[in-house]
Amino acid sequence: GKATFDIVRFVARPPDILMNYLYGLLDLSFWGYVLAAFIMVQITMMAVTLYLHRDQAHRAIDLHPVLRHFFRFWIWCTSGMLTREWVSIHRKHHAFCETEDDPHSPQIYGLKKVMLEGAELYREETGNKETLEKFGRGTPDDWLERNIYLRFPFGGIIFMLVVNLLFFGVPGITIFAIQMMSMPVFAAGIINGVGHHSGYRNFECDDAATNIVPWGLLIGGEELHNNHHAFPTSAKFSIRRWEFDIGWLYIKLFSLFGLAKVNRVAPQPVIEPTPDSELNVENLQAIIVNRMHVLRDYTKQVTLPVFQTEKAMASGNAAFKRAKKLLIRRPTLLDANAMERLGNLLSEHDALKTVYEFREKLSEIWSGANVSNEKLLQQLKDWCHEAEASGIKSLEDFAERLRSYHLSTN
Repeated sequence: GKATFDIVRFVARPPDILMNYLYGLLDLSFWGYVLAAFIMVQITMMAVTLYLHRDQAHRAIDLHPVLRHFFRFWIWCTSGMLTREWVSIHRKHHAFCETEDDPHSPQIYGLKKVMLEGAELYREETGNKETLEKFGRGTPDDWLERNIYLRFPFGGIIFMLVVNLLFFGVPGITIFAIQMMSMPVFAAGIINGVGHHSGYRNFECDDAATNIVPWGLLIGGEELHNNHHAFPTSAKFSIRRWEFDIGWLYIKLFSLFGLAKVNRVAPQPVIEPTPDSELNVENLQAIIVNRMHVLRDYTKQVTLPVFQTEKAMASGNAAFKRAKKLLIRRPTLLDANAMERLGNLLSEHDALKTVYEFREKLSEIWSGANVSNEKLLQQLKDWCHEAEASGIKSLEDFAERLRSYHLSTN
């Protein structure tokens, strides 16, 4: 009858109001939805890098309370994650990097597992109360945290789904799925996985952290992971002129409006030659503060020149094949086979052995715990005197250069 006909007509040609609702209150074009998804993912990565990472975990910046509340709420809505959990796990990652106690090291678990199951490794560590108690100090513990975020871990996700459906309609489901995937894919997978497996390294720190790409717009500057591990408390991740940290751009913009305060950035060495000067405590402190730069300079000015000279003299020697990495990389990152190859190379080439041993002795100076400045200064003087008597020109020049390091006045 007529009623049946009306129903069929409604299904075949639904009213305009229903059609409009299918695409949400905003009723965007295809590229409008793409842009909305992109912006939302960028807000998520902004929340991770600015709030969770640089503000809460390392105190490199102080965000305005308004931004802290907004980012905390956004993280809860897009992942159900609590600030204390993320910060605790990240701090533990730095404390035990590339060891059995590291919650998500691809050097331990393998790249595939961290890439595909990084979120599962994170959730597993959140159940470790010792981790939360030891590394979660200073994170929010207010009424909102206890009564909203902690009590309703999935409340934010449900809220975000409803908002997406309301404003974006059916495409909002896809946007929601992209939002939910952003942290597991970018943070847990790419940063924690690839960022400790493949890429280039500006600094030979004691872990395997790498810089993934020089120009990253999708992961908030977190792709400069080696720089971050070299200077964990720096608000700015880029070091070299051509590196771009979009997170630092956000910080500078927020600073203009009084919404962010920079506490510290990575030191830059001040090298001012002072002929015939004796090493002093200021030189020592400057060297310790800039130790990552000092090691990098040692590699460029001592290790590699000697390596190239020895390689040229031993033309065709298979021991030099892929040996550069063995000389540069920290010993803790070399496996048994690599250490054996390194040992064989050093035993056959006295100059390489000398510069390698001098590098390790120099590292030991700033690694000493509970040692007075006077004792450290004497160790540095002894190192320089021995280097100057080594008979290796590049090593002698480097020892002289150490006298030129000074503390920045900025």
